[in-house]
Amino acid sequence: MADSKQAVVIGAGISGLACAYRLQQLGVQVTLLEAADRAGGLVDTIEQDGFLFESGPQSFQGSEVLLKLIGQLGIEAELCKADPRAPRFVLQHGRLQKIPMSPQAVLTTSLLGAGSRWRIISEPFRRTKAPSEEESVANFVRRKFGHEILEYLVAPFVSGVYAGDPEKLSLRAAFPSLEQWEREFGSVLRGAMKSRSGKGKQSPPLCSFQRGTDTLPRAIAGVLGDRLRTGSEVVTLCRAEVGGGAGYDVRVAKNGRVQTTSAAAVVSATPAYRASHHIEPISPALARTLAGIAYAAVAVVAAGYYTKQIGQRLEGFGFLVPRSEKYRTLGTVWNSSLFPGRAREAMLTMTSFVGGATDSETLKLTEGDIAALVQDENAKILQIMGPPVASAVWKHPRALPQYNLGHAHTVEAIREAERNIPGIFFSGNYLGGPSLGNCVEQGFHTAEKVRDYLQTAR
Repeated sequence: MADSKQAVVIGAGISGLACAYRLQQLGVQVTLLEAADRAGGLVDTIEQDGFLFESGPQSFQGSEVLLKLIGQLGIEAELCKADPRAPRFVLQHGRLQKIPMSPQAVLTTSLLGAGSRWRIISEPFRRTKAPSEEESVANFVRRKFGHEILEYLVAPFVSGVYAGDPEKLSLRAAFPSLEQWEREFGSVLRGAMKSRSGKGKQSPPLCSFQRGTDTLPRAIAGVLGDRLRTGSEVVTLCRAEVGGGAGYDVRVAKNGRVQTTSAAAVVSATPAYRASHHIEPISPALARTLAGIAYAAVAVVAAGYYTKQIGQRLEGFGFLVPRSEKYRTLGTVWNSSLFPGRAREAMLTMTSFVGGATDSETLKLTEGDIAALVQDENAKILQIMGPPVASAVWKHPRALPQYNLGHAHTVEAIREAERNIPGIFFSGNYLGGPSLGNCVEQGFHTAEKVRDYLQTAR
């Protein structure tokens, strides 16, 4: 039986790992429960036939908090940073066009027509008023910049980050700074410039590790040691008395046996649909709110080739595909162009994504059919000769939460319910952003809330 200082964290994805790590730093006795046989969630790296494949995130933005954590874990020597000048491309009429990343590039790009280029360049000098009602990303971009910019720049970006539908995605929930800048300055570009002025800010570097992204969860798991219990599925969560005060009993199935772990505080760091199952006996209303969060299905297709098989030089981040191009591939990352050690000499690795909120039917195909579809489309775009040397497919039926219209209100409702249920906390990529950096920061913040709660509840 645990004492009143103990916390249980459910789910050892990056959010749960970060939360448990920070709790341990803060001196809180913590147990991290994970149903799978490994920690990391969708962050996983596989070595196959001399290639290094990522089954989930291919890289991450090196935010200040994340880089500090990497230093604390002692793995900074393994960190790889991509060239910040690496170009990004978008498919237009069957050809790859470089995405303009500077005002000068906007003026000269052939990706956009003269009218669209002018709308971008002149935007800081025009003042617009945000509507009072919540606005989708698509409506915002059409209103501010026009359809062409939505089709060839914003919609593909939304597919790449959220696997989402810009017609449904909430600007307020997904890109709150854009809404704030328009409300405050009447211009998103002027707001962006003012937010950076005098601060010397640079964009966070794009990072990975020499042996792949799962270096991070493996390092955190190593620090946690036996505080992390894999193969431990939470069956039920119910109120109980712990150490003479209010707490929770967590019934856990492991190796065919069910045991009970007690804690004064419980953090659910699982996806929303699993958190819904855990919280249902305590708050059916909150369970319904969590269950209402939509997720997009995504398939990841990794492939390794001989360099001589590729008809184009793969120098840059990779490319995104607008839906109007009639391809099913959302985008392809050129892993070997970004980071070393992704393939043997004279070979390269690339990773593609299909599915998302705008094409859920693709996930109904077999893994073999998905691989064939992606390889055929990449062959057309990149002039690839012959099949890959090695390939792998991962189907994620619920890969990413969708920050659709109304999502900000859903998050507010979850946080309000959290405040009204003493000792219950939530952390996850459905609450504060899908990136690894967002998840780590939120996990840390949740840990600090748990510490404060335990101190006041004693």
